Amino acid sequence: MIKVQEALKILSKNAIDFGIEEIPLKNGMGRVLREKIVADRDFPPYDRVTMDGIAIDYGSFENGTLKFPVEGIVAAGAPKMTLSDNRNCLEVMTGAIMPDGADTVIKYEDITLDDGEAIINAEKVRHQQNVHFKGSDRSAGDLIITDGRVLSSGEIGVCATVGKSRIKVSRLPKTLIISTGDELVDVDQEPLPHQIRRSNVYRLETTLHHYGISVDTAHLDDDYDQIIEKLKLYLEKYDLILLSGGVSKGKFDYLPQALEELGVKQLFHKIQQRPGKPFWFGRKDDTLVFAMPGNPVSSFLCTHRYFKPWLDQCLKIEEVTQPIAELVEDVSFRPDLTYFLEVKISYDASARILASPVKGNGSGDLANLVDGDAFIELPQGKDTFKKGERYPVYIYR
Repeated sequence: MIKVQEALKILSKNAIDFGIEEIPLKNGMGRVLREKIVADRDFPPYDRVTMDGIAIDYGSFENGTLKFPVEGIVAAGAPKMTLSDNRNCLEVMTGAIMPDGADTVIKYEDITLDDGEAIINAEKVRHQQNVHFKGSDRSAGDLIITDGRVLSSGEIGVCATVGKSRIKVSRLPKTLIISTGDELVDVDQEPLPHQIRRSNVYRLETTLHHYGISVDTAHLDDDYDQIIEKLKLYLEKYDLILLSGGVSKGKFDYLPQALEELGVKQLFHKIQQRPGKPFWFGRKDDTLVFAMPGNPVSSFLCTHRYFKPWLDQCLKIEEVTQPIAELVEDVSFRPDLTYFLEVKISYDASARILASPVKGNGSGDLANLVDGDAFIELPQGKDTFKKGERYPVYIYR
C-alpha cells in the first residue's frame, strides 16, 4: 500500500500522449488544442467604426463647427471612402471602415439630421471617440491562443477569424468502461432484493464525454474464465480500460489476478487513503488500465483525484492552479490515512473558498454526493484539522 503522492508520481510517469489529429473547426468544442494560433493580420484589420452616427474631422468641431453637411453614407462591408471636405461629414454604420479625412465618430443619439445636415447636440466630443483602431487588439503574427487550451466558443471564434477551418487537437483514446459483479443489473431493470443498478459506469461515461471521448461499455460477471477471455480481447482493442469493482479482498475479486495473468503490469494497488483504498493501476504496452473500487464514493473520488488529472496530462491540457479551501469547522479523523472529506463549497466576502463537511454513511453512500460539491484533501499524519486551516479541494460540481 502506497501513499497518495507516490501514486500520483507513478500516474504522471505513465501518462501517454495519444497523438495529434486534425479535425474540422466546427467539431472543436471541448477539444484540446495542439497548435499555436496566431493573428494572420492586424486585429481589427482596419480603423473600425463602433457606433452608428457621423464621421467628422475633429479639428472642425474644435474650431466651433456644429453643422456638417452630409456627403454620403458608409456601410459595413463597403470599401473605404474619403471625406472630401473637412467641414462636411459622412454617415457611418457600426463595423464600417473609418473614412479617410475623418477621425472622430458622433453617435446618432448626439446629433439631429435636418435637410442634409447633421447638427451636433452633444456638449462634449472627444477626439477619436467611437473608433476601434487598426491593430489595437493584436498585431499580425501575435500569439493569440497557446497549445494545451481546452477550446470554448471563444477560442472557436478566434480560430474562425484567423481562417483556421481545420485545427490540430489531441487525439482521444479508444476507451472501454467495464462494470463487474453478479449483483449488478442495468439502469432500466428492476433489481431483485439482492441486486443493485449499475451506476459507476454511467458516471464514468459522462466524465469522459466531458472530454469529448466516446466510450464503449461492457460488463463482467464474477466468473474468472469469462474475465480472462473477455479482458484478453479488450486489451488488444483499447487504449484505455476503466474497470469498476473486483479489486478488493473479496473471494470473488478476481481482477488483480486476471490482469496479472494477461500480462498487465501492476503499477500500484491500494493507496493509504479513505475512501478509495483498493484502487488499482497497471499497464500493458500502451494500454492503460484503471481498476477502481466498486463502492460509488470511492470510485468517484479516484476519478476526480487521480484519473482526471492523469488524463489532462495525457491530452496535454495546460495546468491550472489547484484551489485551496478553508475548513469552517473542526474535523477529527484518527486513522493514519489521507482523508478525502466530502464538503459543501461557499464563498465569503473576500472570495475565500469555504468548505463545510457533509456527513454521510461511508463510501457506499452515493446519494451523499448530491449534497456535496467537492472533496477536501486532509493529509496523512494528523488526526485533528482545525477550523480555518486550508487544504486542497477537488470540486466536482
